[in-house]
Amino acid sequence: MKPMGSLTEHYWLVQRMAKALGCDTAQAVEEGRLDPQEWAEMVTRCRGCQVTCACRDWLARAELEEAPRAEAIGGCENALVFAEL
Repeated sequence: MKPMGSLTEHYWLVQRMAKALGCDTAQAVEEGRLDPQEWAEMVTRCRGCQVTCACRDWLARAELEEAPRAEAIGGCENALVFAEL
């Protein structure tokens, strides 16, 4: 089992993934579509993800594009949550 990644790093990876997918997590929390506990669980799931290196590369490419991506990178532990948002 791989050790959990840095809390700060994975917080920002989740934020970057949300932005790349056109999701506004702050608005989702405000509207009650995402509760604070689920947000914390998203960061925790990201910390244990097996595709972190590929995710960083995917995000770097996505951030160069104008339009949001349709779905998260394959293997993203939070793909289903992002799809619902």
